[in-house]
Amino acid sequence: MRVLLKSGRTQASVGSGFLVGESDLVLTNYHVVSQFALDPDTYVGEWVDTAGQRGKVELLAVDVLHDLAVVRVNRAGTGFFKMPERLATLSQGQYLYSMGNPLDLGFAISEGAYNGVVTRSFYEQLMFTGPINSGMSGGPSVTAAGELAGVNVAKRLDGELVSFLVPARYAQQLLARAAAQAAPPKDFKLLVAEQLLAHQGMMVERLLATPLTLKAMGPYRVPVRESDQMRCWGRANVKDDSPFMVDRTNCAMESSIFISGALQTGRVSIRHEYLRSDSLDPARFAALASSSFKTENFGSHKNANLTAPHCAEQFVKHRALPLRAVLCVRAYRKFAGLYDFALLTASTDSAAMSLQSRLDAQGVSYQNGMRSARVFLEALTRN
Repeated sequence: MRVLLKSGRTQASVGSGFLVGESDLVLTNYHVVSQFALDPDTYVGEWVDTAGQRGKVELLAVDVLHDLAVVRVNRAGTGFFKMPERLATLSQGQYLYSMGNPLDLGFAISEGAYNGVVTRSFYEQLMFTGPINSGMSGGPSVTAAGELAGVNVAKRLDGELVSFLVPARYAQQLLARAAAQAAPPKDFKLLVAEQLLAHQGMMVERLLATPLTLKAMGPYRVPVRESDQMRCWGRANVKDDSPFMVDRTNCAMESSIFISGALQTGRVSIRHEYLRSDSLDPARFAALASSSFKTENFGSHKNANLTAPHCAEQFVKHRALPLRAVLCVRAYRKFAGLYDFALLTASTDSAAMSLQSRLDAQGVSYQNGMRSARVFLEALTRN
């Protein structure tokens, strides 16, 4: 599966896909076809099979949340990759075989093992202990009996042979939706926006379903969220010669939703920094804290996907904790109703210590962005 520039027919990206049964439908990843899904005036799709035959591609359906797409091609399948009503039952350690076009070198098969369902991503993925290299995205992963287990999607760059598959049932559901629609969407940007809005609703509801957990940082209590989708880490500077000390807590979702090569969204992160000093005088400590606050980045007007940030600053007091708060909002240029929110706060109750906190909610509705910022702000307190 190739994406070409319409002008000059130059190759822009390459991935894999597979024909379903004896039909003319091909399953692949959304990220393989994202360029011509979002910008059909600039890009076009082309299929090339293992025999070197090629032809045009028609995009029928996408599932951005599970990174899947269905396209129609002008040839029929051989019937090998079937999509039965009852999918294969997998057991840990079972061998699987992933197929695709690694590094655009040609057809290849990777052997590995199924090692369960990954729950740290927002949507389920299968862990495949085998190599899935660039270009294999969208290819099938099958059992020794040839039953479809999943669709190649990604690998961990910081691990060895840790790869991921989209479970076959999501592909099954997308094929059913493609068969049920009267005609393909005329504008896939509207469909992508609709799916992202559905995702952010579930994401924020899950984030705020229960009160945020409060952790102690010095005399302050700060909100965090630890869950299957969101993990937290802590660290501190331990240099003996440092004139100040800082403890940091970071919580972030480990996965995000791929939209294009320049945009990933649908993610929440939280950060807290507790600065204090026994040796700096109040003026020098204030300069240190102010410098840290000023280095925060909210984006610029040059981003092709998001507008310039619109920020508002206010001094607030909640539960006896006075804070300087800055809220910045950016709108998505191509997906109406979606925004990135960033809330930055700094305590103003002490000349020798400072709590600086930040919440980022990416790809949320305006209502859910404001709701998340309000809950976060009201959770900050001091003993």
